[in-house]
Amino acid sequence: MYVYGRNVLKEIINAKYPVKNIYFTDSKNVDKTLEELVNLAKENNYSYSFAPDKVLQKMVNISKHQGVVIDIGKEFKYAEEDILDNLKENATIVILDQIQDPHNFGAIIRSSLAANADLIVIPKDNSVEVTPTVIKVSVGLAFRIPILRVTNLSRFIENIKKRGFWVYGADMSHNIYYEMDLTGNVALVMGNEGSGIRNNVKEKCDALISIPMANNVDSLNVSVSAGILLFEIYRQKSR
Repeated sequence: MYVYGRNVLKEIINAKYPVKNIYFTDSKNVDKTLEELVNLAKENNYSYSFAPDKVLQKMVNISKHQGVVIDIGKEFKYAEEDILDNLKENATIVILDQIQDPHNFGAIIRSSLAANADLIVIPKDNSVEVTPTVIKVSVGLAFRIPILRVTNLSRFIENIKKRGFWVYGADMSHNIYYEMDLTGNVALVMGNEGSGIRNNVKEKCDALISIPMANNVDSLNVSVSAGILLFEIYRQKSR
C-alpha cells in the first residue's frame, strides 16, 4: 500500500511505524522541509530512495504527493486484541459500526486522537478499512492511535463490559449527551452513515445518547457527531 504526504511521513517516523521504503522526489527544486524529512528518515534508519515525480505520481495516482511516497507494505498494521490488557485507567474506546466513507473514518481518527481516545475498533466485514485516503484525511494520525478489527462487535462489547467499560451508543434518545456521566472507562459506538447502529449492537449498549438539534435538523454527519461526543467525554474526564 502506498501512502503519501509530508505530514503522513512525519507521523510514521514519530510512531516508529515500520515501512518497506520511502520514495522522495529527485527534483533539484526542493525546499528545506523536504531536505529535513530526508535527514529524519536517515537518522531513524528508514530505507529510502529517490525517484522522478512522474514515478511518484504513478504510485499514488495523484500529482500533489508533496514529493513523498511511502510503501507501508501489503496492508495497514492493525492492533491485536490483547491491546485491551494494556489500556490505561479511564480509557476511551471508539467503536465504529460499519462506517463506509473513508473521509468519515479519517476525520473520526483525527478527532479521536485529539480527544485523547485510546483505541478505535471496526468490524472486519462491511466496513471501510484503513486505506490511503483514510490515512491522508487523518493527516497521518492513523499511525498514532491503535485500530483494532474484530469479527463480532457485539461479542467485543460484551468483552469490554466485563472489563468495566460503560458503553454508550449515539442514537436518537431522551438522554442528552452532556447530561450523562461519561467518565471512567467509556466506549462510544457510532453507527453507519445511513442506517445507524445495528439493532444487535445497540442492544449491547448500556445507554443511548443523543445530540439535541434545532430547526428540525434530524441528524449530523457521523464524523461531526463523533467529534462532539468525543470532546464531551474528554471534557468530563479532564475536570
